[in-house]
Amino acid sequence: MRVEMKGCVPYVSTYQAMQDFTAARTHETPDALWVCEHPSTFTQGLAGQASHLLSPGDIPVIATNRGGQVTFHGPGQVVAYPLMDLQRAGYFVKEYVHRVEEAVIRSLLHFGITGHRVAGAPGIYVRLQDPSSHALLPQRPQHNASANPDFSGLGKIAALGIKVSRHCTYHGVALNVAMDLSPFERINPCGYPGLQTVDLSTIGVSVSWQEAADVLSHKLVTYLAP
Repeated sequence: MRVEMKGCVPYVSTYQAMQDFTAARTHETPDALWVCEHPSTFTQGLAGQASHLLSPGDIPVIATNRGGQVTFHGPGQVVAYPLMDLQRAGYFVKEYVHRVEEAVIRSLLHFGITGHRVAGAPGIYVRLQDPSSHALLPQRPQHNASANPDFSGLGKIAALGIKVSRHCTYHGVALNVAMDLSPFERINPCGYPGLQTVDLSTIGVSVSWQEAADVLSHKLVTYLAP
């Protein structure tokens, strides 16, 4: 997988470039991982409901074809877009999502933070009171888990939204590093009223954008390998 560090780039042109890359690729096209950050932007998924946009104000809202509801992108957030041929990799979408989440969990572990999955809610979460605790969450995915996600005591640190076209992925995952989190208060993040959003800096981890990007990209290349 070829890693491309793209720096701070506009959301709309990056979105178009992902679609163009995916439409033009063949079975021989190497997979790529684009790593970037975006200027302040709200993005709305295919299932997005306008009611989850509380007061976007001067931040643009971009409709996209990824899954999920509304989220925020801004400076200080590492956004990673794996452009993969899943048929060639040899696994399906559900496992792809699990692998992307695992890469985020392993990245957080690198910085001494324990990331968690929550049943029914894609993305990665941390304990607000004890972000380094390894204790299993009662809200973790299990066979008898409730269909209604429980975010008690948790903050969301990474959001996931993907699109698969002809077995090929685009869109991806956003990890909050050190950013202005106030725009998340203007939306119901990922469609969940009151869901708290955090970044590494607010849970006590001081790390540069570049270091976080390097760690996350390395983990994604490792865990997405065939």
